[in-house]
Amino acid sequence: MFQDSPIYDRLVAERGDVPAVARREAERVRRELEYVMRPLQSLMPPPVPERPAQPGQGWAPAALPPGPRPY
Repeated sequence: MFQDSPIYDRLVAERGDVPAVARREAERVRRELEYVMRPLQSLMPPPVPERPAQPGQGWAPAALPPGPRPY
């Protein structure tokens, strides 16, 4: 990522490769959450696909008359 960057190389030498550590930790947490959530996913019903809205069905806000908006 930061090739030929003496400042970055010095920071890595002093503090460690923080972005790499953060990536590894994020991947570990993702795997752990995936493992923990797996039983819950089997208990949940499958998602219901959304139906497209049909004109004239359901609630719709009334249209405002032309002119300045009442703020």
